[in-house]
Amino acid sequence: MLRHLLASAVLLSLSTLTLAHEFRAGDLMIDHPWARELPPTSATSAAFFTLHNHGAQEDRLLGASTPVAGKAELHTHIHMGEVMRMQKIDSASIPAHGMTEFVPGGNHVMLFDLKQPLKAGDSFPLTLQFEKAGKVEVTVNVEAAPAQHEHQGH
Repeated sequence: MLRHLLASAVLLSLSTLTLAHEFRAGDLMIDHPWARELPPTSATSAAFFTLHNHGAQEDRLLGASTPVAGKAELHTHIHMGEVMRMQKIDSASIPAHGMTEFVPGGNHVMLFDLKQPLKAGDSFPLTLQFEKAGKVEVTVNVEAAPAQHEHQGH
């Protein structure tokens, strides 16, 4: 029994380590890049992460690219009356000693013309272009869709 508990604890801690991953570029930290698993017929997806700026100067995310999609764009959601719509944005500011989140229903990197299905457990490279920190390649983990699949407008 104790052996089973110990083995379960080790497996749980290892699975937590694979979910929590971060990347650094100068004063910036890119925390937990992820995308949601989608049906194999989906031609679009989105990538999410949190940007932390530990420096004394603001930086800006200017764009993104990945070999798994024909095109990647920075997007946000805006309210137009009672409807939420996606809108392309030119950049996203990361304030000095602050953070900016890329989350479902908010800022995100929209991936168009996917070249392969995104399956839970897979990962793919995503290059983020910052004004000051330059290009940073991160690994995006594909996570299983939640049981209650909320609508993202994608």
